[in-house]
Amino acid sequence: MIVQRVVLNSRPGKNGNPVAENFRIEEIPLPDNINEGQVQVRTLYLSVDPYMRCKMNDDTGTDYLAPWQLSQVADGGGIGVVEESRHTNLTKGDFVTSFYWPWQTRAILDGNSLEKVDPQLVDGHLSYFLGAIGMPGLTSLIGIQEKGHIVAGSNQTMVVSGAAGACGSLAGQIGRLLGCSRVVGICGTHEKCLFLTSELGFDAAVNYKKGNVAEQLRESCPAGVDVYFDNVGGGISDTVISQMNQNSHIILCGQISQYNKDVPYPPPLPPAVEAVQKARNITRERFMVLNYKDKFEPGILQLSQWFKEGKLFSFPAAFQSMMTGGNIGKQIVCISEISL
Repeated sequence: MIVQRVVLNSRPGKNGNPVAENFRIEEIPLPDNINEGQVQVRTLYLSVDPYMRCKMNDDTGTDYLAPWQLSQVADGGGIGVVEESRHTNLTKGDFVTSFYWPWQTRAILDGNSLEKVDPQLVDGHLSYFLGAIGMPGLTSLIGIQEKGHIVAGSNQTMVVSGAAGACGSLAGQIGRLLGCSRVVGICGTHEKCLFLTSELGFDAAVNYKKGNVAEQLRESCPAGVDVYFDNVGGGISDTVISQMNQNSHIILCGQISQYNKDVPYPPPLPPAVEAVQKARNITRERFMVLNYKDKFEPGILQLSQWFKEGKLFSFPAAFQSMMTGGNIGKQIVCISEISL
């Protein structure tokens, strides 16, 4: 059987923007037989995420992400269906997911590397397991629970940067569900701002490309900022931190504005902003959702419950566009479809 796959063709350089020529599509033969413990899967959906920019470098700058190798298949979050199995816990027709799914139409994988998913949890919308009911949803939920210190009824204001993206759009909704009394998003277009306030229930949205961000933020957060879900870093985050209250909390989810630059992660704050952080006792700790795997199962159940109750909305909306601010919601590539 001949399958198609996407491989890394070249690296953009640590300070470069990804371009289409960094990847190429090729065809390879898939072995006819599978070994004990393996399964053959057909790929249904692939996830495209900001962290993948780091994997395009020969050094990701982190100890938990391995770089993609030149002329080798790329990988990331994916969902597929089992077509053949020699694994005791997986049978033909099972739907499975992995954080390390190869970007190819079909693959032979170790069954132990896969997790079964139940389509009923998402009313048959399997792609949601790569979005609201998957890693972005878990990242938002667990990040807020572990680092946000939200206390229902205490009139906390939450600000989310990159608020129209996969994690940001979910984080604002989850912050509200967990008890924040005011939620404000930061994004880069009027359309995204309108999307946040009219569709996702944000109280206000700041367009950082139009007008003075500090002034807009003061108007939107008259009582200051208690919780900051940080997806972007850089100057936007510096502005938010300058308006944070005493003993407030930063959830350091991502720093997408810095991923095309050769800087350490997390990037250090400018001295003046760092002084504000220390003087106001603002927590800013690195958050990695993979360190909380014991919370994944209850997290998935909570997210799916909110989804079924109509309290949580998922908007699946590729890589080059995302890294320059072109996306709204989760970026998912449909490889093949299946009727449920």
